[in-house]
Amino acid sequence: TFQRQLQQSDCQNALMKKVFDTHMLFLQINQSAAALKHVFAALRLFVGKFPSAFFQGQADLCGSLCYEILKCCNHRSRSTQTEASALLYFFMRKNFEFNKQKSIVRSHLQLIKAVSQLIADAGIGGSRFQHSLAIINNFANGDKQMKNVNFPAEVKDLTKRIRTVLMATAQMKEHEKDPEMLVDLQYSLANSYASTPELRRTWLESMAKIHARNGDLSEAAMCYIHIAALIAEYLKRKGLFSMGWPAFLSITPNIK
Repeated sequence: TFQRQLQQSDCQNALMKKVFDTHMLFLQINQSAAALKHVFAALRLFVGKFPSAFFQGQADLCGSLCYEILKCCNHRSRSTQTEASALLYFFMRKNFEFNKQKSIVRSHLQLIKAVSQLIADAGIGGSRFQHSLAIINNFANGDKQMKNVNFPAEVKDLTKRIRTVLMATAQMKEHEKDPEMLVDLQYSLANSYASTPELRRTWLESMAKIHARNGDLSEAAMCYIHIAALIAEYLKRKGLFSMGWPAFLSITPNIK
């Protein structure tokens, strides 16, 4: 009966959210490497049992899980890095199987978004994280069951894109004492995601944080106006808002 309740509305329900949040708490609170091993095992079972909670409907649960696993990929313990990398690979594989072996588009998008957020929140990208990316690639290369499909290529493409974001971030770190250069780099990265509004919004939010930290409040406000315009344009295409981005032209012509 409990399982049936969790599966209601294709796993998009309040009970599923509560069970998921309980699992996430174990990753959000500091744990020993031994305890984390059991948490990862529980999450593997959870994802395997309820894949539609992550790969169908709203992407909130998928995004939250990607964020927390990636944080563990940057863990100081090598065993935790390996376990987190294995879970992430399993998660992407489940996404591929759920999509009838066509793509991992949802986990790809949510992982890139999570990396973008973690760069601002936790400063990931060092040797620990690179080691985890290498482990994921090794899993893809050695997975005999996936040898004749395009899944390994999709995994490699994803890790390559993550490395590109990390390289751009390393450039930003070089210029962290030059706020104007730093924001120029952030802006270039945001523009490179013009075709992916969700990622563009993530980088605009990062830019806003940097501006606010430096006391440049009007520049931070401009970032938030661009975010609002992105959302307005999305709502217009959904038929939920009539004006789209032109609604903000009275505030600034830079919105074009």
